[in-house]
Amino acid sequence: MPRIVGVNIPEKEKVDLALTRIYGVGQSNVLAILAKAKIGVNKRAGQLSNNEITALSQIINKMKVEGSLREEVSKNIERLKRIGSYRGKRHFANLPVRGQRTRTNARTKRGKRVTIGALKKEAYDSIRKTEEGVEKEKKGEGK
Repeated sequence: MPRIVGVNIPEKEKVDLALTRIYGVGQSNVLAILAKAKIGVNKRAGQLSNNEITALSQIINKMKVEGSLREEVSKNIERLKRIGSYRGKRHFANLPVRGQRTRTNARTKRGKRVTIGALKKEAYDSIRKTEEGVEKEKKGEGK
């Protein structure tokens, strides 16, 4: 498995698809990177020579990828939170930032549904049992 910028690249995938495993390298960047390195698009990652791998890693090292890019993104989000912008407040509240609706959907950001008004039968029964137990304890203390 070739290793580029600290990421293992699958040998059986084509180079253009395999390089997208690197955070910050997308499909639009891959073609430019392969053109600079003079590597064919249809070549498999396992077929790359050591010279081609070093050429790829030198080109990708010039870009902001992996740790440095993740750090920059997190710093930008922290800056938005600190200055109190709308987007920062949405990040802080763990809600969608880019104007998506939240009345329905938005399950990825908001998490699992929590029922507020109606209770399921099992939940209602467990609450009723605990209330009955508390009432019996109170009657036993009063004697």
